[in-house]
Amino acid sequence: MTRPSTAKGSLLLGVISSLALLANTVFLGTFLYAFILLRIILPARVAEVLANPVITRIATVWVGCILWWMNHVYKVQWDIQGLNRAGKQQWFLINANHQSWVDIFVLYNTYLGKVPLLKFFIKKELAYVPIVGQAWWALDFPFMRRYSKEYLAKHPEKAGKDLEETQKACEKFSRMPTSVMNFLEGTRFTESKHNYQQSPFKHLLKPKAGGLAFAIQALGDKFSALTNVTIYYPDGIPTFWGMMCGAFKRCVVRIDEQPIPAHFSQGDYQTDDALRLEIQQWVTQLWEEKDQLLETLSAR
Repeated sequence: MTRPSTAKGSLLLGVISSLALLANTVFLGTFLYAFILLRIILPARVAEVLANPVITRIATVWVGCILWWMNHVYKVQWDIQGLNRAGKQQWFLINANHQSWVDIFVLYNTYLGKVPLLKFFIKKELAYVPIVGQAWWALDFPFMRRYSKEYLAKHPEKAGKDLEETQKACEKFSRMPTSVMNFLEGTRFTESKHNYQQSPFKHLLKPKAGGLAFAIQALGDKFSALTNVTIYYPDGIPTFWGMMCGAFKRCVVRIDEQPIPAHFSQGDYQTDDALRLEIQQWVTQLWEEKDQLLETLSAR
């Protein structure tokens, strides 16, 4: 079973790291807001040419500073294998298992500068996080609004609306090379969630195929393959605060490319029962292989 980290960090380093992150965010946030305002004022097509590239550059510098801190202050040891395809003029559909907020920085460390800036599926509520939430909006991150079963029972007209919003967000990416990142589990792994779901996987929660299917259908043949990333923490799952304190020391990343069946982009995931079942079975097989890989890595 995947376990939490037992590595120890330094409280002083955590405070210093927090102040450095705050300074980095506020400084670059000043420029970010200026170009967000420009984006709002300008016509959409003009903003794509003048404002959007600068906003992307600001976000790249922000992430790059964090990665520099990880690699030169925390001195994380990386074991990355399988990164065989890269290119800033290609479209990438990336999926990974989700255990911690640290996963996001692991993925940026793996891909920053090698592929178009990663754009994650984000919960709608996170759009209101100061500076960062507005940056996600300006970068056209696809926001997802998930409705609970209880809410849908009272408002059945909302059924499927969350996936429709996802598809509309992904359609924007057809105009320029993009890396779309999706955590298929939809939430971070914990033992309590694992037990509640009665997940058939030892190291993973149950995958949700809907968001992935809608990204494939929105962008058609732009994606030549699914980039399947498996993240493993040999010292246990680090928390974000643990990382800030320097307790995150080692990370294993395994990457493989899975061909996407061509007909997945041609049907309707919502209305075609046979297609929906086929995509779900395809995702389940991916998850079985990922679970086995995590078992192998944990046994080393």
